[in-house]
Amino acid sequence: MRLWAPPLPEFPWDTIAADVALARSHPDGACDLSVGTPVDPTPKIGQRALAGAADAHGYPEVWGTPALRAAVCTYVTTRWGAPEPGERSVLPVIGAKELVAWLPILAGVRPGDTVVIPEIAYPTYAVGATMAGARVVTATSPAEVEHESPVLVWTNSPSNPTGRVDRAAEVRAWIEYARAKGALLAADECYGEFGWEAEPVSVLDARVNGGTLDGLLGVYSLSKRSNLAGYRAGFVVGDSEVVQALLGLRKHLGMMVAAPVLAAMTALLHDQTHVDGQRTRYAARRAVLSKALVAAGFVIDCSEAGLYLWATRGEPGRRTARWLAERGIIVAPGDFYGDAGARHVRIALTATDERIAAAAARLG
Repeated sequence: MRLWAPPLPEFPWDTIAADVALARSHPDGACDLSVGTPVDPTPKIGQRALAGAADAHGYPEVWGTPALRAAVCTYVTTRWGAPEPGERSVLPVIGAKELVAWLPILAGVRPGDTVVIPEIAYPTYAVGATMAGARVVTATSPAEVEHESPVLVWTNSPSNPTGRVDRAAEVRAWIEYARAKGALLAADECYGEFGWEAEPVSVLDARVNGGTLDGLLGVYSLSKRSNLAGYRAGFVVGDSEVVQALLGLRKHLGMMVAAPVLAAMTALLHDQTHVDGQRTRYAARRAVLSKALVAAGFVIDCSEAGLYLWATRGEPGRRTARWLAERGIIVAPGDFYGDAGARHVRIALTATDERIAAAAARLG
């Protein structure tokens, strides 16, 4: 039997297997600065909430619990300046990547429709659009796609991989563009808690959206904020009609977050202290690594926020990745994120203090 499969590109990480093997052969082991997976402990408050909800004998609600929906509403209102969204505007998802990948299909994107994504972008935006049979167009500003008629527009600030932060005027411009085109604007804001040289502005912020969430979705994750990547815990907030339509479809598809995870999310969204502590850890690692990279001749571009350094040696990124692998350091070549990133590498801060220090020493 032949199963239908969309024409997806080769999984990016499979293309650097030789570099990974080379780095792992280093006498002191590899410094893996490639995938942005957290290495610090999940906060105890989340672990306790998970354990306390372990007697989960019944099916969870696809919509999550009232307590979680209330926690999300409080979080986006107090942290991101959203107009009070109400629980009909909130939906938990099985990690943000799941939502990113499936949104085009769930939102009714049809074959031949246009989806706009950033020029340098997380690959799953394009993968999700391709799964729906859509045409993908890249852009850095609305002016570049004024002639297009998209049905879905993705923005990502702070950017993965570059760490660039869209200013308020840029966020407002994308909102106005999407509304003028009748498109759904989905903003991936999963790295928003980690602004270093610029403060992220949410698409939910009343100052940029006119006090209404019409036509907007903000996508969030607790993976980086709360070291919860293994729990698969994310949520989306925005236009209540869109969110409720997604909820209806997800009920049919069984897309539900596990009850203990819902409890952990609720507890962690009520606590900002652990986020502040994690920011301090990442800031220290960023300082060590950026200083070593510059001393080794790298130029660090953008990198105003998020958990990566977007760096170049003025050569093809694949060559740079091999140079680093020879020193036992694994990074992501910039072409993972589009042709415009081909002369950069993405270097993650998500490694232990010891491995960050080891990488810095090897660069020296």
